[in-house]
Amino acid sequence: MGSFKGHALPGTFFLLVGVWHIWSALVRFASNPKAFRFRVWNPVSGYDGKLNYLELYLVVVGSFVDLCIEFLYSTHLKFFVNGVLNPSHMNNFEHAGMLLMFLIFGVVTLLSEKTRLLPLPDEALCLLAASAFCAEYLLFYFHSTTHQGLEGYYHLILVLLIGLCILSTVAGALIPTSFPVDLSNGVAITLQGLWFYQSALTLYGPMMPEGCRLKGDQIRCRSKDTEVRGELLANFQLFSLLLGVLIAVVVAYGFLTSRYRQSNIRSLHMVQMN
Repeated sequence: MGSFKGHALPGTFFLLVGVWHIWSALVRFASNPKAFRFRVWNPVSGYDGKLNYLELYLVVVGSFVDLCIEFLYSTHLKFFVNGVLNPSHMNNFEHAGMLLMFLIFGVVTLLSEKTRLLPLPDEALCLLAASAFCAEYLLFYFHSTTHQGLEGYYHLILVLLIGLCILSTVAGALIPTSFPVDLSNGVAITLQGLWFYQSALTLYGPMMPEGCRLKGDQIRCRSKDTEVRGELLANFQLFSLLLGVLIAVVVAYGFLTSRYRQSNIRSLHMVQMN
């Protein structure tokens, strides 16, 4: 069983990275469609290059902080009991292993981009990111088998969203010039972050379906019909989040294409006048 903060914290990081990925993909495609290429991370331009690697720093710091919370704070440093791993904190150990993969991705990408110690092509970085998502997928897939009822259904949807992150990231390595693949990757990461928040609000917050309640470490529903009603509500929530993201993408793309079209027209006029 998790907690509100345990879902909201990773949800925040995935949401920030996902929204930035969507915006960056739209900007790069709208400004120069012919030169478009998939990017597993996106630099922040301007500010004299000081924020260029902000996304990677966010990945490294975010995964490291969450790793410390899971491995050090939540376990209270009680790693072993009677010479074996503490069975009461196996959940924290699993989460720490998943977060370690994202930490490795962030560090390796920084070394590849900022130094000559580990130069890797973009396709290799895509596969490294995909491996981190795979670790997350395997964790929640097998970890979620211990969840029952409504909680298990919310985690099942999370697993499906993580699967979309894996597929779109691998596709980015195989089809590096595809704008739909890059945009889909950003949408999948954003939806994963939003679903972490939705799970926190539903399972541990004020949006618990009527007839269900948190009792101890489990979600208890009054009847099977109540549980099914909660699952249908989860479907509606997922549809609403997806619709909201797609509307935001369309609005942002319309704004950017209009902006760059006007910029290109002004540039053309300047050339003709000269």
